[in-house]
Amino acid sequence: MQQASWQGSLWLAPDFAILHGAAGATDSHAHYAHQLMLSTGAPFTAQLDGVNHTARHLLIDSLRPHAIVDAPAPTLTIYAEPQRLGGAALLAAAGGADAPTPDGIAAALQAQPRQVLADARLQRALDQVDALLSGKVSAAAVAGAAHLSLSQLERLFSAQLGLPVRRLVLWRRLRLAIRFILLGSTLTDAAHGAGFADAAHFSRTMRSLFGVRADRSLRQLKVTLLD
Repeated sequence: MQQASWQGSLWLAPDFAILHGAAGATDSHAHYAHQLMLSTGAPFTAQLDGVNHTARHLLIDSLRPHAIVDAPAPTLTIYAEPQRLGGAALLAAAGGADAPTPDGIAAALQAQPRQVLADARLQRALDQVDALLSGKVSAAAVAGAAHLSLSQLERLFSAQLGLPVRRLVLWRRLRLAIRFILLGSTLTDAAHGAGFADAAHFSRTMRSLFGVRADRSLRQLKVTLLD
């Protein structure tokens, strides 16, 4: 019954993405990104924490379980990294025009001030995670780069990012693999390039965090890369 695919156009920036097109139904899932959905026609129905909501716009906070039940009209769906852009920034970027467009939202998001991590050690840790993504990400190596103990590293990630180190690494791997596929890599090459054990591991992660199948969704998108 689930369509489990994305179709349309995608605008991809380093810390946000905008999908314009058919959302399709999804399984219940929860991902790290904030998500704002805007219907360009008829209302859609989404399930939050097991309760159905029918609306033309809906903000879904980071890590909140949700599913798309029915989306009869094309939608604008905005995803944003929560440590860089808050939900208020998404609403502000989308609310500046009576009929928001992907280009207009992208320009507004690019102009939004970015949140800065209060602890510089945390930024060093994230930089080290990204540097290691193509292979094994050792928590000890990440902690060392940030001049933290392993326990300090875990406390900082959980308190300031809302995720333990292992889950944050998995999110960054998924984000990188998606980018590789959108740029033309095969599913297998993208999975290996982002440090997944194999394509099946990547596919399971995609289904778990976004409720859609990578092989059905990512190839059907027309991509515009943004700086």
